[in-house]
Amino acid sequence: MRNKLMAVATAGVLTLGALGACTRGDDVATGRNGTKVGVILPDTSTSQRWGSDDPKLLKAAFDAAEVPVDIQNAQGSAETFVAIADRMIAGGAKVLVIASLEPVSGKAVLDKARAAGVATIDYDRLTLNGDADYYVSFDNMQVGRLQGRGLAKCLKARGIDTPRVAYLNGAPTDNNATLFRAGYDSIMQPRFDDGSYLKGPEQDVPRWDNDLGRFIFDQMLSDSAGRIDGVVAANDGLGNAAITILKRVRRNGEVPVTGQDATVQGLQNILAGDQCMTVYKPIKKEADAAAKLAITLFKDQAVRVDDRVKDPESGGYVDAVLLPPTAIFKKDIGVVIKDGFVDERTVCAGAFARLCRRNGIS
Repeated sequence: MRNKLMAVATAGVLTLGALGACTRGDDVATGRNGTKVGVILPDTSTSQRWGSDDPKLLKAAFDAAEVPVDIQNAQGSAETFVAIADRMIAGGAKVLVIASLEPVSGKAVLDKARAAGVATIDYDRLTLNGDADYYVSFDNMQVGRLQGRGLAKCLKARGIDTPRVAYLNGAPTDNNATLFRAGYDSIMQPRFDDGSYLKGPEQDVPRWDNDLGRFIFDQMLSDSAGRIDGVVAANDGLGNAAITILKRVRRNGEVPVTGQDATVQGLQNILAGDQCMTVYKPIKKEADAAAKLAITLFKDQAVRVDDRVKDPESGGYVDAVLLPPTAIFKKDIGVVIKDGFVDERTVCAGAFARLCRRNGIS
């Protein structure tokens, strides 16, 4: 069974200020002499954010500050992740921002950066035992709580008597998945304890692999003789994996499924009635916060961060920026579109145009 250790955070707000003067002059500010900020993202398959959203938003933030940045993606390979970091460090990166694939390669990169005097920021995911200088993410325990409350709301609306709830968790190597699970379990476990809900099957999905998620959920449904009444899926990709199997047995829409990331696919599944809810994490705010922190470090200016999280592996604390997530149900989809996070024409394309009109979106 999965490791239930979790990071704990204190509430607070990031404050970055030019409290100290830039010590290397215009050469640092403009990136001359080869200095730059390096950003390494994990893959392009587990969520649309890594392939399109984060690169675009991060680049815009660095460009606005006229700070040179090199943004690359490891395409799901730990070896590529480390190789990219090696090139960035050798090429003069002054700050390294990473969204780790898993703790071993993430720690290796952070250790190399530290040895080279490069400042480090864990982006979105805390690298366990990595001891990064800073961590920028959302309140991931709260993400899980919103998922748990969302599923409870949808189960109540369906009037299912003593529903059996399954967990389709994220990657066991991702500390965020541990936090999501702890969050939704804090909502579900009291219901299991008092007998109002039944605990169904639970399994982690290695690498957040959606194809593997479909296989796992198919097996879970089979092993339960079809008796699964609600699914806490850790993100929209895994939610869609469960929905794909539920469609095959003609139970889509009957079994509430959660998600996370407010992807186009997830929002369309909510419009169709196949997904209960998703969790919206305004990535622009996360990207802006990480870029602001990296830019401040790049310019040798003083940093004050009021949050911190505990690394459950090392027991140490990492200074952090934590942002609030938002639950999105069908009635809230317009909020995500209005924010510019997704395009209305994309969400409301084809057969979804009618559903968008019916729900006041277009």
